[in-house]
Amino acid sequence: MTGSDLKRKKFITPERAAIILPTIISAFISFIIFSAFAVPKYVSSNRLNNELKEYKRKVNELAALKLQSQIITKNLEKLKNEKERIINLISGTSNLDTFIKRLGTTGEKYNISFKSIKPISSLKYVGSNNSDIQDELNINIDPLLVEGVKKYTIDVKFDSQYKDLLAFLRELEFQENIILFSDMNIELKEEKGNLRSKTKSSFLDVSLKMIVYGKI
Repeated sequence: MTGSDLKRKKFITPERAAIILPTIISAFISFIIFSAFAVPKYVSSNRLNNELKEYKRKVNELAALKLQSQIITKNLEKLKNEKERIINLISGTSNLDTFIKRLGTTGEKYNISFKSIKPISSLKYVGSNNSDIQDELNINIDPLLVEGVKKYTIDVKFDSQYKDLLAFLRELEFQENIILFSDMNIELKEEKGNLRSKTKSSFLDVSLKMIVYGKI
């Protein structure tokens, strides 16, 4: 037996082995336990910590986002009110049926004898994204025809005295709807084949087209 073998025998003794082996086994078991429980806990804790930081960041931004939302809501409400004012300026608050009733009342006030009131066409607002439809239908863009407004063309024929005709047209100009007149034709009304004398009491045969902007 050599001297090195004697030293090795002296180093690894039963007493030392009884201490070292349990220590190694315990360390190995501790490592396994640490890997199985501590590492996932650490990863989970790190994830929760990142989520908490993100939550705090969002909370800090919430006040600014809320203020932004209030500003946007206020601007949308302002645009909505402006749109309603524009519609009311153009069309008033009435539709075609209401306007025709008011037209009849105004005519009765000024002794207008209606022979016919005939709507002949109507046109709705067409958005800019439908420009192809406008070209196909040969529609000229009308600056008064906005969203929420409908444009009516009405053929009107009636008899009236001259002074009543002026008063009638003047009052129509102050209606809440925007009203345009076109193709106006005025002739002295004939009676029994004879033309009446041009006096103040002479009746006129009137025909015209009214372009009326009404609410949809």
